[in-house]
Amino acid sequence: MNLLFASDVLVPDGDEARERAQDELSRAEYQAATPTWFDRLAADVAEWFFGLFRGDGAGAVAPVAVTIIVIIIVAALLVALAIWGRPRASRSVRRRAELLGEQDDRTAAQLRAEAERRAKAHDWDGAVVLRFRALARSLIERDVIEPAPGATAQAIAREASVAFPGFGDRLHSAATAFDAVRYLDRPSDATAYRVLAETDDDVRANAPTDAAAPAVPA
Repeated sequence: MNLLFASDVLVPDGDEARERAQDELSRAEYQAATPTWFDRLAADVAEWFFGLFRGDGAGAVAPVAVTIIVIIIVAALLVALAIWGRPRASRSVRRRAELLGEQDDRTAAQLRAEAERRAKAHDWDGAVVLRFRALARSLIERDVIEPAPGATAQAIAREASVAFPGFGDRLHSAATAFDAVRYLDRPSDATAYRVLAETDDDVRANAPTDAAAPAVPA
């Protein structure tokens, strides 16, 4: 058996070792790991920003700088809100949201058509429930109301009454008719449905008091 002694090992001189190291570092995997100019710039910016919060590096300047930055950010947000208003979800997203305890992505027009079909079949309970959903959906599509998740029929009626103050009592009655069928299991009839349908039609035909809300019937 041949034995390998330390004297048999070829040890490269300084120039050869340097060339081997350069060749090794020039491989793709090493080059990919080298920080780019953007990485270095981002690191410098991050170091500067976090340095503002350290009193040891900036002394008494740090609290002042942080205060100025916070004021600028708050001012920018206030200006954005004043110009563009509160951000709203898209109509398609709001239409798919839960409405009065159910997930239903149908438009107001589709809900009205289904309510009328139920009414023709003398299914007054289903017609009343669907027609109030159509009324609520129409108000959402017109950007008149933006009910909170889980909002009740009465809450929707109260919110709508702000935009349609002349319809406050009728909207309350419509919500009451919906609650009576949906939650109290009280049977409805043709009269209750027609009253609710007329309220829906009249609200559609009127413009809300909020001038920013579109008055195009849904």
